[in-house]
Amino acid sequence: MGGVIHTYLDCVSPYSFYAFRHILRHRDVLASHGVSIELHPVFLGGINVGSGNKPPWTLPAKAKLGASDRRHASRYFGVPESEPPPFFPILSLLPQRAITYIKSAYPRAKFEETFNLYWQWLWYEHHDISKPDVLAKLLQSPQAGFSADQVAEIMAAANDKKWKDELLAKTQEALDKGAFGAPWFWVVRTGEKGEVFDECGFFGSDRFHYMWLFLELPFDDIKIQPGNQSLTDDKAKL
Repeated sequence: MGGVIHTYLDCVSPYSFYAFRHILRHRDVLASHGVSIELHPVFLGGINVGSGNKPPWTLPAKAKLGASDRRHASRYFGVPESEPPPFFPILSLLPQRAITYIKSAYPRAKFEETFNLYWQWLWYEHHDISKPDVLAKLLQSPQAGFSADQVAEIMAAANDKKWKDELLAKTQEALDKGAFGAPWFWVVRTGEKGEVFDECGFFGSDRFHYMWLFLELPFDDIKIQPGNQSLTDDKAKL
């Protein structure tokens, strides 16, 4: 058995960052089972509108839980804790168009390194990468390493109809597959000859074990290690 995990992400979503880091961390072991990963930049605002969903911060109960939930997620996924920037949320169209072009025009490693920088700049350093001058500064930073000519090329592409349409098409693709938020996964299970056996959608950065089950992959589920307190001590307290 094998398969493909199509992963739909937006830099405005911190949970997309957790999913991005986690899925890439498991790329090699997934490949050993014949499972590949495809990362797809999308526009989360368009997914929310198209699906009728509302961002979690618009619901007071979800907004209140959000800070502690992100803290727990950061610990679980092994990334530093982050806080939303004061200008959150951003309109992520420009950076998502730019990264769509970068994915098409540059090697995979360059695309992934730059996408990772999006979250670093937005969520940890609080730079508004939806602003053209800030995004250009990110692209030309030592971490991204694009030349001045390449930055001009990328920024021009991000404003070109072709790449605007490409991002919208990928967003619509996610919607057509049932997406209502990000990260969204469309998992395809295939046979030895690549024939498709089944397909299924999964939402959120906490559904990886469901995907492993769907793909029929061997894995160790979350386990609680035994403590020091004896069963006799527990019964004595009842």
